[in-house]
Amino acid sequence: MQQSVSQPANPQGYSPQAVRPLKSFRTGALSVSIWENEILGEDGQPRSYKTVSFERRYKDPKSGEWKSSNSLRVNDLPKATLILQKAYEYLILTETETHDEAY
Repeated sequence: MQQSVSQPANPQGYSPQAVRPLKSFRTGALSVSIWENEILGEDGQPRSYKTVSFERRYKDPKSGEWKSSNSLRVNDLPKATLILQKAYEYLILTETETHDEAY
């Protein structure tokens, strides 16, 4: 059984200094963050994996407070596609570099 040894991918409740994304992409109110997570494998060795979180920020018209959502409007879809593609490119390119350095 694998055991987690790091903060969760969605770091709500942790101080901003403690947990920061590995990389973020933003356009307008939309953002994608890449998180590096670590688990202990069955052999007791740490293993890392990456996760991606997505959010849309908006200002609540009633309270005036800034809030987050993972729901999109129709006009958000092209921008969401763009930043998700950028996150994918970053992950693939850095994964390739890591594998190339190992050989």
